[in-house]
Amino acid sequence: MNKKNKIKDNSYVNDVVDKLECIAEIAVLSVIYFYFWRFQYDAALFPPLQHRGRFVIAGVYALLLIIGFVWTEGFRWGYLKRLDVVISQGVSIFVVNFISYWQLSLIGNGMIPVMPMVMLTGVQLLTSILACFLFTKIYFHLHSKKNMVMIYGTENALKLQFKANNRLSQYHVSKAISADTDFIDILSEINRYDGVIINDLPGKKRNNILKYCYFNGIDAYVVPKISDIIIRGADDFNLLDTPIVITHGKGLTLTQRMTKRTMDVVLCLIAMVPASVIMLITAIFIKLDDGGPVFFRQERVTRNGKHFNVIKFRSMIVDAEKYNKPIPAVDQDPRITKVGRIIRATRIDELPQLFNILKGDMSIVGPRPERVEHVEKYSREIPEFIYREKVKGGLTGYAQIYGRYNTSAYDKLRLDLMYIEDYSLVLDIKMIFRTIRILFQKDSTEGFDKAEELEQLKEDEVEKIRKALDDDE
Repeated sequence: MNKKNKIKDNSYVNDVVDKLECIAEIAVLSVIYFYFWRFQYDAALFPPLQHRGRFVIAGVYALLLIIGFVWTEGFRWGYLKRLDVVISQGVSIFVVNFISYWQLSLIGNGMIPVMPMVMLTGVQLLTSILACFLFTKIYFHLHSKKNMVMIYGTENALKLQFKANNRLSQYHVSKAISADTDFIDILSEINRYDGVIINDLPGKKRNNILKYCYFNGIDAYVVPKISDIIIRGADDFNLLDTPIVITHGKGLTLTQRMTKRTMDVVLCLIAMVPASVIMLITAIFIKLDDGGPVFFRQERVTRNGKHFNVIKFRSMIVDAEKYNKPIPAVDQDPRITKVGRIIRATRIDELPQLFNILKGDMSIVGPRPERVEHVEKYSREIPEFIYREKVKGGLTGYAQIYGRYNTSAYDKLRLDLMYIEDYSLVLDIKMIFRTIRILFQKDSTEGFDKAEELEQLKEDEVEKIRKALDDDE
């Protein structure tokens, strides 16, 4: 039996093992919770719950954990880095325990001691770390690295081979074949690999390869075109016996916009409670640092091309852009203040955008609102870039979560359109949870491509700014 057939034969067994691992971890975490609750809290409830009530509490807790792990991608060991899985599970455990604490307090008709819940969270986090490392090892032991071939249409599409081989430990793109190769030769090559990546191919050839893979049970990884993503959000319609899909191109419906706006306001008001303390302290430090303005305003573009001023904490010197044309800041930029380096690294400089959200200029989740000049530039290069403006710009979004510092503008557009076409309230909640994870990642993305930032801000530009600053002194 060759390796390709062996992988297919083992896939069902591996899937069962993966599911059993998920069940096992949830069961262990729930048992730990049940132990703490039974011996620390049950006696404090008046009257203590009977057996049925205890099982209901444990069942609800397990269900919340499952939802939290799914929403934060906490079960994706082998796909995400170990640290990312640990962070995802840690966020879920913290949130679920917070909810459980208030749930038990309501049942007990009063605030219950918090220390047992803190101890519970600590024990569960240690268990989660051990489980993540163990299950990741098992995953890579059971799941052989897939040997892939990529069929590409343009030279630019070859970048995907480099990214896959450098970032994805479970795949290896061994060969890249141009779409100009004879079709029979392409099919012959496909049969030698565990899967095929179809990247930027002409429509007819792409469809033929996809149908061949589908018929022969070969895994096909298709890099979607803009039109593919648009159809994701289409509605089904049957004209007698003819299936039809309808694309509306109107962004979110009125009901979706109202629901999204309600969630934005409610979550913003809740976030303002802890954020107000952080913002006050940050404002004091910025003022003490150089005496300049606390806030920085910059014109951005949101839904329907509307311009608005995004509010951020000032992280650079006053009038930073007077020394050059408006340019993005990078780590070595001498215009960044001491306080600025800290608040940029911790994302605290983004907190004032909560006011933009309350005002209605932005949403919590959505495409990152770009600067006016960037929108004009990208729209000339990529006419579809304007599709992002069908929804409000967001504080976080698909491109921020799944993109990286060198993600191209076109790939960010595709990510943002996937969010727009797949939109649901649950998706927004998932994105908020997953945003917490990327706060711990150094390579999480901003709205503007860092590779282009580095290109614009070359060493000579940095030196020019330094010289201007020295002259002012």
